[in-house]
Amino acid sequence: MALVEEYRVGGTCVIRGCVPKKLMVLASRFAADFGDAKGFGWDVGPTSFHWDRLVDALAQEVTRLEGLYRKGLETSAVEIFDDRAVLEGPNLVRLQRTERVLRAKSVLLATGAAPAALDLPGGEHAITSDHVFSLPRQPKRIVVLGGGYIAVELASALRGLGSEVTILHRASRLLRGFDGLLQDGLTEGFNNAGIVMRASTLATRLERTSDGVVVHDSQGGVHHVDCILNATGRRPQTGTLGLAECGVKVDRDGAVIVDERHRTTAPNVYAVGDVTDRLNLTPVAIRQGQEVAHALFGCADLPPVRYDIAPTAVFSTPEIGTVGLTESEARSMYADLKVFQTSFRPMRATLAGSKERVAMKVLVCGQTDKVVGVHLLGREAGELIQLAGVVLQLGATKRDLNQTLAVHPTAAEELVTLRTSS
Repeated sequence: MALVEEYRVGGTCVIRGCVPKKLMVLASRFAADFGDAKGFGWDVGPTSFHWDRLVDALAQEVTRLEGLYRKGLETSAVEIFDDRAVLEGPNLVRLQRTERVLRAKSVLLATGAAPAALDLPGGEHAITSDHVFSLPRQPKRIVVLGGGYIAVELASALRGLGSEVTILHRASRLLRGFDGLLQDGLTEGFNNAGIVMRASTLATRLERTSDGVVVHDSQGGVHHVDCILNATGRRPQTGTLGLAECGVKVDRDGAVIVDERHRTTAPNVYAVGDVTDRLNLTPVAIRQGQEVAHALFGCADLPPVRYDIAPTAVFSTPEIGTVGLTESEARSMYADLKVFQTSFRPMRATLAGSKERVAMKVLVCGQTDKVVGVHLLGREAGELIQLAGVVLQLGATKRDLNQTLAVHPTAAEELVTLRTSS
């Protein structure tokens, strides 16, 4: 699984990956920053946004990163083939363009996932996250289909850049499976930003018109927009790899089936990352690759990844960071669960006069006093949750947090000063 990828199709640059998404989100936040500056005594003159400049900057950054990754591989004496490959046996790989056959003791599948096709009339008129960063013009009006990571991140970014955004999502709330504190806070933030959300609503038909696209939804709504973004999910890229012929089994969604050591059902064939559809996060894929490398090349085995306490961030605005159990999950496991929770306007918001809020929740097992979940919403939540991940990895207790000196004045100090539970 690649961190970022950049390629050209028909002369159009297509950029995909987590880095350009975050950079676009960062770009979108400057509009609010200009407004906030006035509350701190700054006079900010007229401002304007140029979509083409941002797209060019994203392409340059992705190209720079791709060059660094390639140079790192070449420095490590890794031979790179810019070609499409298929398995011809557990130890054979054929390069389709050159017809060259490579023989190896082991093969690692890391082909990632791709946006799922939109299976409805007119579905071909929608774009995916792979193409957002190369649109020739910023869409003035856009419908986003989906309610997961990619949908909320790009909806948030496009709204911050000035687009009118409507989200149609299947579930009753955005970010299904996340803690309720985060779902509620995100919904409030999106309402304040002017993002229109249509819960329990699906697109049923798309039509191309002379001036854009029309979306018909399951609630009878009709949306006239410039662009439709399909962010309804991703599927493992396994369809043309020759897996069945080599004995590599996949599940009904096409994900490669592996054991705890990333071994497939074929001898000497391994798989990591989104192609296995376990926990689809870049750091998880990197760690899985490290585990395979350690196993294959005689290094000491790495401890298995704790998927249950993998920290993650959603780079929406407001930003989200989460690690461990949600409150509903924790209540099903611990009868004596303690919930420490707070919500407040940070210092920046009070001076700027904005509606920005911070929300935090710490979940603690009453019997052992161990922290079993931390959920953050607000500015830099992604940065903070990394350290909360260390808390859970070390098995820290609430008493450990209480004894930690606070850094004042910060929002983060609330994590170690919360005393009242429910």
